Amino acid sequence: MKRSKKYVEAMKLVDKTKVYEIDEAIELLIKLPKAKFDESVELHVKLGVDSKQADQQVRGTVVLPNGTGKTKKVLVLAKEDKAKAAKEAGADYVGAEDMITKIISEAWLDFDVIVATPDMMPMLGRAAKILGPKGLMPNPKAGTVTPDIVKAITEIKAGKVEYRLDKNNIMHAGIGKVSFGAEKLKQNYMTLIEAIVKAKPAAAKGQYLKSISITTTMGPGISINTTVKI
Repeated sequence: MKRSKKYVEAMKLVDKTKVYEIDEAIELLIKLPKAKFDESVELHVKLGVDSKQADQQVRGTVVLPNGTGKTKKVLVLAKEDKAKAAKEAGADYVGAEDMITKIISEAWLDFDVIVATPDMMPMLGRAAKILGPKGLMPNPKAGTVTPDIVKAITEIKAGKVEYRLDKNNIMHAGIGKVSFGAEKLKQNYMTLIEAIVKAKPAAAKGQYLKSISITTTMGPGISINTTVKI
């Protein structure tokens, strides 16, 4: 794969044989050659679990203290008073069966998150084949199937992120933008890492945090010490 000039320049600054402390890693990340846009900062964590086992699943949500730097479009599926409350709380789209039909008939996906009241889920099942592969299906564990619509919207708009394992037992999540600066990025990093550590399944044995790295949208990964003081 041919890499950009900036990526090659960045690679020269990152010692791939070294495991950095978090402060040093973030400082280095901020100093890397910049793209022409404000790059996102992404966290990648490999866990010592077997995601194929039901008792070793790791999934949850956490509100980052400084947000993610992204404004998420929220679709709320609710009726009557819940729908009215959703509009007042700042939902971008609000509806019920009409929105579900729109998703199915038009393959409409102009949103980042769906929040649904529990009574809407049987109807939303018709759109599962469209939403599931995109990771957009609401889930109680993610706090997106809930009677407390206002709380869900407020947290999402404030910077709530979901963490969950992929098939390789790795988690991927955004923790902000390069423009946040070192202090805010570290605060977000520590908040997410602490949440992942606390979510350790009882069935998980051996080293839990196998590897941690951070990267910008266009930059190389920087390996971080997995010893975390909570």
